[in-house]
Amino acid sequence: MASRSTKSPLQSIIMDRAARKSLQTQVFDQVRGAILSGQLSPGTRLPATRILASDLHVSRNTILGAFERLHAEGYIEGLAGSGTRVSNILPEELLLARNRSRVPSGDAVPAGKLSRLSQISTLNNPQNRHRPGPARAFRPGLPDLSQFPFQLWGQLVAKSWRNPPTDTLLAGEMEGYFPLRQSISDYLGAVRGLHCAPEQVLITSGAQQALDLIARVIIDPGDKVWLEDPGYHGLRSTLQAAGAKIYDIRVDEEGICVKRGRKQAPDSVLAAITPSHQYPLGTTMSLTRRLELLDWAKTSNAWILEDDYDSEFRYAGKPHLALQGLDQSQRVIYVGTFSKVLFPALRLGYMVVPAPLLTSFTAVRASIDDYPALALQPALHRFIDDGHFASHIRKLRKLYSKRQQTMINALQQHAAGCLIASPTQAGMHLVVRLNRACGFDDKQISDRAAKAGLIAPALSRFYKGKHSSQGLVLGYAGLSEQEVNLGVKHLAQLL
Repeated sequence: MASRSTKSPLQSIIMDRAARKSLQTQVFDQVRGAILSGQLSPGTRLPATRILASDLHVSRNTILGAFERLHAEGYIEGLAGSGTRVSNILPEELLLARNRSRVPSGDAVPAGKLSRLSQISTLNNPQNRHRPGPARAFRPGLPDLSQFPFQLWGQLVAKSWRNPPTDTLLAGEMEGYFPLRQSISDYLGAVRGLHCAPEQVLITSGAQQALDLIARVIIDPGDKVWLEDPGYHGLRSTLQAAGAKIYDIRVDEEGICVKRGRKQAPDSVLAAITPSHQYPLGTTMSLTRRLELLDWAKTSNAWILEDDYDSEFRYAGKPHLALQGLDQSQRVIYVGTFSKVLFPALRLGYMVVPAPLLTSFTAVRASIDDYPALALQPALHRFIDDGHFASHIRKLRKLYSKRQQTMINALQQHAAGCLIASPTQAGMHLVVRLNRACGFDDKQISDRAAKAGLIAPALSRFYKGKHSSQGLVLGYAGLSEQEVNLGVKHLAQLL
């Protein structure tokens, strides 16, 4: 229940006894706010603490505590015989805060009043690649968090830090925790066919930081870069931030069209690709295209960024080896992440850097931060080395394969006239094609789904060049079979 003061000059103070904030903090915040906004000007006398406590129906100690905090931070001052007043000389930062508080939003700032901002700060909407919030149908790329062995993980974390070596507490290695780098190197060699030493593995704060590092090391403003079309928005924004001139190269059933890339921008310095499971189409790059791409990189003295998206989740056929395993000229920079396999908040990824570039990458890394956060790296090392990582992947692979089929069955049952789905051999989402006869385009359906609480990205929004593709990108991995069925039924009703 809230009460309002009506007798004192601080008539705007409201006490909410149901709020999480203490009553003392509520008084402090509201008096401070009145000072910063100019409602209480310098020199204004404040009511006696006894009177204010009576007006607000709180104890005098509550008011005394709030006033002590205001006095300690320079908002008020006590003058002998004159009571307590708002400070005549406010710290400079308070004056600046007062000025900011009078501007309700960026839209209200007069033209020309802001300092100049970089172009990249206005180029991209971060919501294009990052949509925080709870799991919802059909959010792509979301793992099933209920399957992760958190009890085991907690034990590994506790064991790692129960009696840690002093060296571990003082500083970390620039490239990351070496035992974890060794574990990743062994895993990639055995499962993905990579040729790499532990020294070539760099730990990052997720895949996005790895992409940023690559852009900083490889690209100068104006350099040409190949990007897959359609492709991943987050990679585009990172390359644009580095000043790259981007050429969108069409992806077909064999992957990125290398011949088209050679024709449009043969002197590009980088080709950024997702060969194992292209995002969003799900295409696996053919061996012919892989060899073409490696030949182009070698003859053009260019680099290849291999984002090994969704590589762990393959449901049929033999696993495809990574492109880096075919590279004989050290042209491929490999990027991976644990977010899709374990949980996104882990914020740990890695990159495998060609040996000639190691010095350059560590130098650029040093300009950004000293070393990656070490808290969870020892636990992850044990999680991999003790076999839990491989076991978890096997469990999820079976589960996700079943959920993909559940989604296909539900689409055939509820939306056969409009949405066309076929099974894929890998991944955590389906590209569901749109039957034009249903009378909508994919953007209309996606927008309508968003208003109904569903996440169903339109396929056409992933393209930059001319295209006729219409469809939806629907994630299924993070949803139970019941949630998949209900979500598809809801989506069908919107059609």
